[in-house]
Amino acid sequence: MAKLTFFYSTMNAGKSTALLQANHNYCERGMRPLVYTAEVDHRGGGRVHSRIGISSSARRFDPRTDFRAEALAERASLRLDCVLIDEAQFLGRDQVRSLARLADEIDVPVLCYGLRTDFRGELFAGSAQLLGWADDIVEIKTICHCGRKATMVVRVDSAGRVEQQGAQIEIGGNERYVPLCRRHFFAAVDAGRL
Repeated sequence: MAKLTFFYSTMNAGKSTALLQANHNYCERGMRPLVYTAEVDHRGGGRVHSRIGISSSARRFDPRTDFRAEALAERASLRLDCVLIDEAQFLGRDQVRSLARLADEIDVPVLCYGLRTDFRGELFAGSAQLLGWADDIVEIKTICHCGRKATMVVRVDSAGRVEQQGAQIEIGGNERYVPLCRRHFFAAVDAGRL
């Protein structure tokens, strides 16, 4: 029986690397995964990229993407063995439910990789839905500068000041986001800088 699985973490934990490894494993065994990444993350250019230098082509999804319809169309003409979704925090409510139906009704495993919370410690909408609907929820761990497990992330400006307001979605990498344990998250927010 196929499952909907949510792999979550903070920034810089290796979510995209894990997705790319899963993609490689399926392809190496002659299977065909369908890979997606979020349209809103314009840095990738239709590819899933890892900071360690590997990448793969991917379809882009936006709020209008109907994963179930696309998977059914693919399956009608080609083999479909798995659906892999990068940047899953950007999924919508109905999209998560559509992905759950793919696993349940068509018996296609769906593996979603994304952030759990934003720079304020608030759930992303897609992540909240996945936490509620996924069969399996798996944490991908990374560490804070102190060596503890990082569970939070702060957004910083070019001067290293911690931002506490602003749009939830702002695409960036190591120059804007720093993973921290909860203790150092609070310390950074209270001090207004790292």
